[in-house]
Amino acid sequence: MRSIINELWHGNIVPQEDSRTNSKEMKELLGYMSRHHEDLEKSFTEEQKEIFEKFHDCWSEYMSLGEAAIFEYAFKLGMQIAIEALSEQ
Repeated sequence: MRSIINELWHGNIVPQEDSRTNSKEMKELLGYMSRHHEDLEKSFTEEQKEIFEKFHDCWSEYMSLGEAAIFEYAFKLGMQIAIEALSEQ
């Protein structure tokens, strides 16, 4: 039996990159976003492209921080549920 903790430590489990959680709707939305992103960039001047790239970088960092916070909260909640389930008599 493999150790989940060991797998996490070695980077074999990467929850934020798990494509199995992407539903059909999420994949479809991602396609729309990509197409609109490309169309929008085509209409930009060079200065606008630079500003948009900076915005995109900030947005990506913000989303990464948010995902980390959600992961931490969900992990702690799961542990609390496990503790409660194991401590009930």
